[in-house]
Amino acid sequence: MRLHEFTLVLKSEPGEAGADRLYESFNDGTISTIAGVSQIDFHREAESLEEAIRSAISEIEAAGLDVARLEMLPDALPT
Repeated sequence: MRLHEFTLVLKSEPGEAGADRLYESFNDGTISTIAGVSQIDFHREAESLEEAIRSAISEIEAAGLDVARLEMLPDALPT
């Protein structure tokens, strides 16, 4: 397993109820809203970066929210 760091930007603010649903489904992400844009910073252990991202998106969608985009720093990419 390897630790993968990435950010998923949400299409809308989750609100208190949405944040509660999200935190019930994962413990490796931090939700923040800056200038009206909500995002979740993940530090997820997985076999591959793709697996980490897909599982995070699935958990967000299961909580009733949608992902707008993925953001990563170049040095976070696996070598």
